[in-house]
Amino acid sequence: MPQGLDTHKRSIVKSISWRILAGIITACVALYMTGKLDFAIKIGLADTITKLLIYYLHERVWDRINFGRVKAPDYEV
Repeated sequence: MPQGLDTHKRSIVKSISWRILAGIITACVALYMTGKLDFAIKIGLADTITKLLIYYLHERVWDRINFGRVKAPDYEV
């Protein structure tokens, strides 16, 4: 059952942790494909910074959408 909306701080931490992992994956794929470490790092950083902001904004928009959420009861025993 949902506990409520995520705080901005929680959304930021989730965004950062996901983007670090995804950026590492992107850099590894770029390194594998090009064999150039400096190029792979630049791609990984650019990908991480750009998508970090987009993911955060995406999370905040979805926090405002009730689709698929179960309404919490008015009271609990």
